[in-house]
Amino acid sequence: MKVECVQNKLSEALYQAEKITGKNLNLPVLSCVYIEAKKGHLLLRATNLDLGFQSTVPAKVDAEGIVAVPAGALSTFIANLPREKSVKLESSSTLSVITHKSRSTIKCLPHEDFPTIPELPKTEVREMPAKDFVSGLKAVWYSSSISSIKPELSSVCVYPEEHEMVFAATDSFRLAEKKIKTKGLKEFERVLIPFKNVAEIIRVLERAEGVVEIRFSKHQIAFAFDGTYLTSRVVDGTFPDYRQIIPKEFKTEAVLLKEDLIQSLKISTIFSDAFNQVSMSIAPSAKRFSLTAKNASLGENTTTLDAALSGADAEANFNFRYIADCLQAIGADSVSLSFAGPSRPVVIRGVSDKSFTYLVMPMNR
Repeated sequence: MKVECVQNKLSEALYQAEKITGKNLNLPVLSCVYIEAKKGHLLLRATNLDLGFQSTVPAKVDAEGIVAVPAGALSTFIANLPREKSVKLESSSTLSVITHKSRSTIKCLPHEDFPTIPELPKTEVREMPAKDFVSGLKAVWYSSSISSIKPELSSVCVYPEEHEMVFAATDSFRLAEKKIKTKGLKEFERVLIPFKNVAEIIRVLERAEGVVEIRFSKHQIAFAFDGTYLTSRVVDGTFPDYRQIIPKEFKTEAVLLKEDLIQSLKISTIFSDAFNQVSMSIAPSAKRFSLTAKNASLGENTTTLDAALSGADAEANFNFRYIADCLQAIGADSVSLSFAGPSRPVVIRGVSDKSFTYLVMPMNR
């Protein structure tokens, strides 16, 4: 291999690839980035066997070739080089990185051991703006279970519904659903994207400008844009029929400024107990909405917030983190908290945005 390419483009592609690499003592090549020099470009691949990443970088190729190089070392080295317009790569049994002021060599691993990355056929393809798909994932993924005991709960469910793509996640204590309007969306089978893969999918797709091509298969979902290809395993399971647990009728409702709620929850972090418990008291008859946090070894705090209240008086205890988590997904300035009664969940929505629904179960006293 003998190539020359623009340093910042190579550095960006290596950074993306490095994040996908895996650590496996039985297959050390997973910690490498696979680099193939072809006519006019470099092809970079990385995988941890759960996610697969592929990207191309324009390059002047004098001699084609393939190497598998430790991704962390190469990425960090290229990123910390003095800013040069271009970098040369040459390989034999090692990879030489050459600039005007330096020459370094990095040992390679046998590229023949590098796993293949599944290329999904274009038979099941959908398209939508990348920022919309990212928005859907960000709105719900924190509600997934971090435990792998029930894989269907440790995932984000994605499915079509009329002219919308729906994203949903639940860990059985809370539930988040986000609907993204799309034009001309064709039907597809619902897919469950593993929770542990979502952060990397978000990170890669945030680089995309415009539309991303989404491909589906029974065991994989893939995303393609601007010479970048990312594929993820999907969960084989049945997502809960979650809409049956969303209350249809409510006994109490509070509408308040989102920023006021965020600030009061920040105070609760100081005084809350080991269970992150905050007590919420709504008294429409007294026109009072308050949050109380207690810590036996520190003290307690009660914060009263301005709110528009209706219905019966209500009290409930919640994990304050579960409430705080959802507020970043609400674009509206005001939020509504709707209570269905004792031991029933609270439903949180943006006042002017009905595309997002969040449900939290109360804690036992």
